[in-house]
Amino acid sequence: MRIGIPGGLLYYNYEPFIKTFFDELGVEVKYSTVSNKDILNMGAKNCVDEACLPIKIFHGHVMKLQEDCDYIAVPRIMNCEFGESICPKYEGLPELVASGTKKNNYIFSKPIRMHDKKKFLKSLQAGAKQIGINKKKVKLAFERALESQKNVNRGIDEEEYTYKVFLAGHPCNIYDQFANINLIEKLHKLDIGIITEECVSESNKKEQMKDLIKNPYWLFFINNFGAAKFLEAEGKADGIIYLSSFCCGTDSFTVEMIKNNLKHLPMLVLKLDEQTGEAGYDTRLEAFKEMLEMKSVKNSKKGVETFENNISSYR
Repeated sequence: MRIGIPGGLLYYNYEPFIKTFFDELGVEVKYSTVSNKDILNMGAKNCVDEACLPIKIFHGHVMKLQEDCDYIAVPRIMNCEFGESICPKYEGLPELVASGTKKNNYIFSKPIRMHDKKKFLKSLQAGAKQIGINKKKVKLAFERALESQKNVNRGIDEEEYTYKVFLAGHPCNIYDQFANINLIEKLHKLDIGIITEECVSESNKKEQMKDLIKNPYWLFFINNFGAAKFLEAEGKADGIIYLSSFCCGTDSFTVEMIKNNLKHLPMLVLKLDEQTGEAGYDTRLEAFKEMLEMKSVKNSKKGVETFENNISSYR
């Protein structure tokens, strides 16, 4: 019996937990290869047209794993570790994938609420029962996986470049080099380093929410908006690049909130979909670097001043 573990979506957040958990269960596991054009094409063909790029890529990973796996782990995540809600597509992911693949060999698909340890464990035990693993073994694997996740430092904070930008967006867009057309490598060639939201503490993110009319509940809004405001206030970033999936509702809200609440940092928004127009993509990055250089010259001559120049770019 072999279990397939698709790459993509929240896999990038919880890779230490996932790998430790399945290692401790002692089952045969196959992990996805890195994303590529064939996986995207396979996913786009078997997914609803209205889905965003990360969902299509996830479908492709599932389809690839179906070729030689007996079961595929497709989680239904309802809440993340601090209780935040996420995109509804994550909550209905098993049905969404099944509607495209026309198969139903998915496990670990009971509702997962990571902020409640007991409910989280119960969900994983229900999934393991489908493949004949007892509760005691799951509990031990669960505890060790939690410890593994806790002990791994996530995120990127680069100091060796002339400029540093806050690279914002969903982790599946930031860390999937195929999806973002090798963005980080391109930035390095332009002498631009990055910092990601994982490098800002949960308490510092939440502190930035105090002036909002009500507390937000979207995980990706809290992570990106909170981190952006904190990095601006602390002078830890020269600009912002936001990777946004085309037709993502939560991204559209988050981007506008960042634009309207941050006044000192130039911002570039790159829309990601399956159209790979790399030349135009590179041109926008080069223009953004020029904006960072202009900002640097202005600050050196006149001191810190408001410099607002938001760009919305499409691939």
